[in-house]
Order: sequence, then C-alpha cells, then structure tokens
Amino acid sequence: MFPLYDDNPTEIFPLVTVLIMGVCIGIWVLAQGGGFSEPTLTGSVCALGAIPAEITGRLTGAASLPGGTPCRFGGLTWPTLITSMFLHGSWMHLIGNLWFLWIFGNNVEDSMGHGRFLVFYLLAGLAAGGSHIASDPSSPLPMVGASGAISAIMGAYLVLYPKARVHTLFIIVIVIRVFPLPAWFFLLYWFALQVVSSSLQLPGGGGGVAFWAHIGGFGAGVAMVKLFQNRVLVRAKRSGQWSSSGSGSGGILK
Repeated sequence: MFPLYDDNPTEIFPLVTVLIMGVCIGIWVLAQGGGFSEPTLTGSVCALGAIPAEITGRLTGAASLPGGTPCRFGGLTWPTLITSMFLHGSWMHLIGNLWFLWIFGNNVEDSMGHGRFLVFYLLAGLAAGGSHIASDPSSPLPMVGASGAISAIMGAYLVLYPKARVHTLFIIVIVIRVFPLPAWFFLLYWFALQVVSSSLQLPGGGGGVAFWAHIGGFGAGVAMVKLFQNRVLVRAKRSGQWSSSGSGSGGILK
C-alpha cells in the first residue's frame, strides 16, 4: 500500500513543511552530491549520521556502513542526532520521505501553527533517534533520514484526523487500484508493519532500516501532539469555517 493523497485540505500555507523539504533537498544535493559521488555520499553519512555506538561510548572498533565499508568520523557525537535528520542514503529514500512528509505534514502543521510544528518536528526526531539508539546501543552503523520525525507526524495525524481518507495505491500482481482508506486504518497498518519488520530484523540493523526510529517517532507523535496542537486552529479546521477562504493547497494537490 502506498499513499497518494488525502482528502484533508490545508487552511494555512505549510511554510515549515516546505522549508524542511527544501533543506533536505538542498543538503542532499550540496552536501551529499545528489548521490552521484560515492565518496561524497559515504563521507556525509559517516561524518553527520548518528552512530549509536559512538554516541553511547560503546564503539570498540571502526564504525561501518551496511556491507562493511569503514567510516571516518566527523568529530560529532550527540549533534548528529540533529544532522542525521536531514541526510538521506539514496534518491528513493529522499523521495519517499518527502512524499510522506507532504501528505501528512501540512495538515499537522495546520493544527499547530508554524512555530509549534517546527519544535514538534525536531523534538520528535530526537525521540525517534533515541529510540533507535536504545534498541541497539552498540550498533556501529550510521543512522540517517527524516523518517523518524515523519513517523511522529503520522502519529500526530492519527490522533488529529483519524477519519480523514487517505487515497492509497494497491498493487496486487497485475491489478492496480486506488482505494480511499480511513486514516486510522492506513496509519495503524503502517505502524504494525514497522513493529513486525523490527522483530524480523537481525541484530545490528543488518537490514539497513531503523525500524525502531519509526516506532519511537510514531509513539512520540501520538504522545506529544496534544501538547503542541493549537486548539483554535484545530477547532477552526474541524468546523470547516476556513473551507472557502483557506490560503493553503487542497488535498487533491498533494
């Protein structure tokens, strides 16, 4: 299942969502070489990615990338929990994260306002990174990607808009269909998939995906959303009083 768009129109321009997307794209192109230079890409991941064993002080040998490529450190430890949130490992990694961020992020920003949403995003990303580290504190593999913070946004969306419909692409052998699913069903299915995948993953993150960052981020989003939501914006959005005058893009444009 892959989400295409939701039917939840935005009421204010999602400034922070767009800025985060722009920063991720800019860093991917300027600092990571757009994935076209292997030394540049691996160097950025090693220097600015969050390495659990380095952060916890349990690194006994050299850190490495999946496949065994050794890492050279950039001299950062805890700050990499922030820098890693804006790095990616491939074009598909970047595009997939930004797609989910756009579908769910603009509506969550809608209900928090720009400043609260930015703080929520950063704190939730830290919580996601902490969850990943707690799951495997001796891992020598760098963690990069915005998916932990985006998972928190999805958790917040579940609390705020469980009945919104997410138009989802299904591909079953040669049958391709799009179905409108309740947001609660799609998001809980996605969360369950992360839990199952984490239980099947080899110790040390051998699969290359930080599932516990997704799980921790989602949980943080569910737990934190009520602290960051702007009740005035939420009431206005749910009552539909801005439906004819909202300045943001409608759900169909996602």
